[in-house]
Amino acid sequence: MQLRNHVEWAIHCCAILAGVPEEHYLATRDLAEFHGVPKEYLSKALQALSTAGLIESTLGPGGGYRLSKPAKEITFLDIVEAVEGKASTFVCTEIRRNNPCRPKGARESKACAVARVMWEADDAWRAKLRSVRLSDLIKTLQQDVPADLLEKTGKWVTLRT
Repeated sequence: MQLRNHVEWAIHCCAILAGVPEEHYLATRDLAEFHGVPKEYLSKALQALSTAGLIESTLGPGGGYRLSKPAKEITFLDIVEAVEGKASTFVCTEIRRNNPCRPKGARESKACAVARVMWEADDAWRAKLRSVRLSDLIKTLQQDVPADLLEKTGKWVTLRT
């Protein structure tokens, strides 16, 4: 499984938006510039986050985006599903029915063994993403990123809001 790069962009943008002062917004162009990604493509990820209710936007000269709820109420799964959708990462097409050794019209008594493993893996993956909140990421970044870089980043964001 490979997620689209929009997922990475969306998570990073949410982390930046968590630092936007109350009643302020950060423009798409600024988020695109900060991350070095194409504005047009980033707009699609931001629109998906907005549609999911994770961020909110406003138009006009001071327009842009901000989180619509506290970072502690947003999980990685919320962000991933906003961008990629909620469908399972595995779809069983029942190719086992194509086995030429099977009796014609035979019915299966259990779901496919391969599908069961894949569905369990999908459940575990989603459970992990559900367990990590955006606020957890912010705490990790505060530990991992040098203090001077965090300060510069905060000033950069504040100047553009």
